[in-house]
Amino acid sequence: MLLFSLFIMVVIIVTTYLSGKVAAGFAYDLRNVVVDKVMGFSQGEYNSFSTASLITRCTNDIQQVQVFLTILLRMVLYAPIVGIGAVSKIFGMPLAWIIAIAIGAIIILIMVLLLLVLPKFNKIQKLIDKVNSVIREQLNGLLVIRAFSNEEYEKKKFDETNTDLTKINLFTQKLMALMSPVMNLVMNGTIVLIFWFGATNVDKGTMQVGDLTAFISYTFQIIFAFLMFSMISIMAPRAMISIRRIKEVLNTDISIEDPSEPKEFEKGKKGCIEFKKVSFRYPDGEDLALEDISFEVNKGETFAIIGSTGSGKSSIINLIPRFFDVTSGEVIVNGVNVKELKLKDLRDSVGVVPQKGLLFSGTIASNIKFSNDFLSDKDMKLAAKVACADEFIDEKPEKYDAPISQGGTNVSGGQKQRLAIARAVAKKPDIYIFDDSFSALDYKTDSQVRKNLNEYCKDATKLIVAQRVATVMNADKIMVIDNGKVVGIGTHKELYKNCKIYKEIALSQLKEDELVWVKKLDLQEEEEWDLLNTQKISKVLWKNYFHL
Repeated sequence: MLLFSLFIMVVIIVTTYLSGKVAAGFAYDLRNVVVDKVMGFSQGEYNSFSTASLITRCTNDIQQVQVFLTILLRMVLYAPIVGIGAVSKIFGMPLAWIIAIAIGAIIILIMVLLLLVLPKFNKIQKLIDKVNSVIREQLNGLLVIRAFSNEEYEKKKFDETNTDLTKINLFTQKLMALMSPVMNLVMNGTIVLIFWFGATNVDKGTMQVGDLTAFISYTFQIIFAFLMFSMISIMAPRAMISIRRIKEVLNTDISIEDPSEPKEFEKGKKGCIEFKKVSFRYPDGEDLALEDISFEVNKGETFAIIGSTGSGKSSIINLIPRFFDVTSGEVIVNGVNVKELKLKDLRDSVGVVPQKGLLFSGTIASNIKFSNDFLSDKDMKLAAKVACADEFIDEKPEKYDAPISQGGTNVSGGQKQRLAIARAVAKKPDIYIFDDSFSALDYKTDSQVRKNLNEYCKDATKLIVAQRVATVMNADKIMVIDNGKVVGIGTHKELYKNCKIYKEIALSQLKEDELVWVKKLDLQEEEEWDLLNTQKISKVLWKNYFHL
């Protein structure tokens, strides 16, 4: 008996270890699958889930499944064997009807609890999403909250969400807490009935004392099996809700994928971009964000896009690396429709500098080398020089090994943008896309960065989205966007003469006396324009407007 007990102990330890390892391994693989799926989302699919919800699904929901799987492997496979074995032994015995009543009572109890708590578990996961969303929003906006002294309001906002989550959790936990005393009541009541009717049968001589003792032992095994089953019934509903939420992510169809038969870039078309009657509507939008957009950019050109806020500038450049797909028309990069290119090939040929210069935790070097781990230190420093980032990097004691916190919160907005530009330059793409990437730079640095780009990246095509006329005025072509439509394409001089909206933008940024040189354009003869070349205009700007 002692050896057998020792053997059982060893088996239980091994079973616990294996069940934990299998559950943890399953959760590990599931997290990888979910993250891989999310990484393949286009912006449309990503917008269908909130960031907080995706975080919850990758962490809390998978954790619920892992705990459930651990209990499942440890108990559920064991409990039926014990329960079925015990039931087979008491089948046909005089007191079997007592066990039938007990099992029926337990099943009814479990069903009632499940009906009451199952809807609540779905609300709990959604409220966890909401709590994560509120916390994330408050942490990101902590400086703004403090600046407006709104700490109490935000605390109240979080407290309301947290209170809702706590109330539902308390409700479900109270109901689940009833399981244990009720199960004990059923178990002890069953034992009382067995002793009561068993003693009567023994007194009548229809049942032996040994049979009664064995019947009680089998009864304990049956009830123990149902106790384990009840534990699973507590955890299963929440795990099922979590599994459903995870499946929602995994079953989401990805709208932007590699074509079945991808094409190669056309030789001789490197760096060329063409939009052919492109219209675009966001997945959740009703109206067109862009309508009938057509333009062409040749290799090495600097093409600028300007317009009022919300006019559709960023929507245009998001179509080039296929962050979204066009509703109609064609976007052609390097001579091939972007829908016919492998996403990796397309995006390897494009260097994007987003409006918000996002940096990753690590060092300055790791952020610049983000697109190329094998980038030499020489090329890394050259990229920093082109972006004028070397100015502040050299001032740091650690130089390029200086730490960058998550999101780049330990550097200024201008430094963040310059590092983002350096990251794109280090990639050495055919096409650069600057989405209002100079907005946080002072005018002098803005001008120097664009000058460096023209010098060191002269063979690459550059698309610049900007709000400032001074940033785009030297571009080879400028396209003016208004309400998703092209209202003008040309040089700075041509647009100021012929495009009302462009002229309004210019006049809104510069004062009348500072625009004397612009007003003269209306009176200049074509040959006299050459005297007012871009370089001289820039000097006037530096002197009169930028006060340098």
